[in-house]
Amino acid sequence: METMKQIKIFVCSMVVACACFSCADMLETESTRQTIEPELLDKTDSVFYGYGILQAMQQLADQYVFQGEMRGDLVKTTVYTDNNLRQLANFSANTTNRYDSAYVYYRVINNCNYYLAKRNTELYTGSTNVVMNEYAAVAAIRAWAYLQLGRNYERVPFFTEPLTKITQIDENKYPELDLQGIVDQLAPELEKYKNYKVPNYGLTSGRSVGSPNWESAAKTFLPSLCFIPVAVVLGDMYLETGNYDAAAKTYVTYLTQVADATSSPFLAPMVSKSIRSGRFGEAGDDDLPDPSLIGVQITTSPSWAGIFARNSVSDIISYIPMAVNRQNGCVTNVPLAFGFNYYATSEELSANGNTNPYVDEIQIQVSDKLNLLSDSTEYFYYARGGINDFDSINAANCGDMRLRSIIHQTLVDDSTHQWIDKYKYANIVLYRTSTVLLHLAEAFNRLGMPDAAFAILKDGLSENLIERNNLGEYYVNYLSEETRNMLQTTYPLLSQENLYLFPKATAFGIHTHGAGKAASDYAGASGQGGTSYQTGKSPYKLDRIVGKKMREIAETFGVNVGATKQDTINAVEDLLCDEYALELAFEGNRYYDLMRLARHKNEAGLYDANFGSRWFARKLAYKNPVVNLEDRKNWYLPFK
Repeated sequence: METMKQIKIFVCSMVVACACFSCADMLETESTRQTIEPELLDKTDSVFYGYGILQAMQQLADQYVFQGEMRGDLVKTTVYTDNNLRQLANFSANTTNRYDSAYVYYRVINNCNYYLAKRNTELYTGSTNVVMNEYAAVAAIRAWAYLQLGRNYERVPFFTEPLTKITQIDENKYPELDLQGIVDQLAPELEKYKNYKVPNYGLTSGRSVGSPNWESAAKTFLPSLCFIPVAVVLGDMYLETGNYDAAAKTYVTYLTQVADATSSPFLAPMVSKSIRSGRFGEAGDDDLPDPSLIGVQITTSPSWAGIFARNSVSDIISYIPMAVNRQNGCVTNVPLAFGFNYYATSEELSANGNTNPYVDEIQIQVSDKLNLLSDSTEYFYYARGGINDFDSINAANCGDMRLRSIIHQTLVDDSTHQWIDKYKYANIVLYRTSTVLLHLAEAFNRLGMPDAAFAILKDGLSENLIERNNLGEYYVNYLSEETRNMLQTTYPLLSQENLYLFPKATAFGIHTHGAGKAASDYAGASGQGGTSYQTGKSPYKLDRIVGKKMREIAETFGVNVGATKQDTINAVEDLLCDEYALELAFEGNRYYDLMRLARHKNEAGLYDANFGSRWFARKLAYKNPVVNLEDRKNWYLPFK
């Protein structure tokens, strides 16, 4: 079998990769042991080996981002684009492509296989097992790597024994599994560990790992963010394979049992600050911005763009922090592809007369489709002209603020150059709390609760969703009674036991991160003249927004969009697709989001059995792909 031959070719390299790794830069440990088969019987060996697994993750970071974004609909190439990236973008990549390598994922898998096979799990401090959270975290990393393989190559060789000899390939015929097969193999074991937190190794934000040569502030290494919680990756595995009930329950487990209740990022508003200042329009002219634009009233620090700053921990669940310079470890080409030379020396900058390492040779820029989506998104603001400035909320077609807040833009030779700043500090983000919330919304929607999905976009998860006023009326009136009950029982985010995790004063919908006052409103909160809760003021309403999306779908695809619940579910799924673009752009997720949604649309069969594939192909048509993307076999990369 050809794929097994490919495995055999790189198993020699994996034998070494199992245990011999450089612990440079942030992955330094005090241990000097580099044995071919470490015993993994004590804490020192375990920490050392754990860092080796994390360094293997560093070595796949660039491929993860480029495979996920170059094939998506949020970026475009330029005259400077590396040919390997260009091939990914137009779907002509073959096995010679630099960023098409199953090996980088199998290297992680084999390291994890070795650890899981050899680790002594019976180590205790008093009555506390000091191993199992680390063991669970390594199992989660292995599952994540297999998830990427299934997404990219459709069917892949699957093995859980550590490969240390060529004879293991010769004597065994490992099965080739698709995503469903991978989940079937790994999920039962992961279920045992889904309420485990990730290990910390006792290191906190004080651990400095140096700085690139052009900046003086040190970059902090946070080991706990280098692992992926089991519940997060397990939820994604269920979501990919259409097991929406298990996905939703697993995400709920993460939000209620795993995330830190005292400092969880989903409790804090992370709202993009307006690029304008002041108020929108005068009375009678509310749709036109002027110098007194009021902006977003709930904006606080940190702003949404601050999530991606050098040492930010806001919203980040898991990331791959890369080395700060070439001398100290594994570096990344991702910032440079987006036009930011993170590894520029101070001498290079001085020679070019620069103070920040932006380069003109930008390889990846924002696609016209994403610019259009962002610019056409309504922005909601307090209008003027009533009894007070907070009587009503209006909508203006001035765009979502998230994309604008991560774009550095200037005029060069009569043309506008745009640099994307998400990778300005070389952190490769894998998961954010926003990712989990949006995936939970996707699962809720497919479970027949599009109103719960919309609540995550509009108001966020909070006790607001189930509270009543003194007349017995629900403050949030767009949720069905069935959905409220489900959120308190089957998916008990808002049960009496968990309600304290989601206080009303600190929960905000994902759409409010960039679209202003999309949420229901505390009309008199924080010095605004009272404390009464008012709902329905914002034009961002379920029926209105879903209705607009339904009309768009009908016009775009020439289908008869009715008023059934399935029509609503499909339209809300497209709203979520838009929100993925606005919230998670360039983070390595986009192509896989499109693939997953397209598969699920095909499986739903709402308009026709191939509607999802047509939807998928249309999303990517502007890239002029060299293959027919309505044919699912062309969605995958050649296995190498």
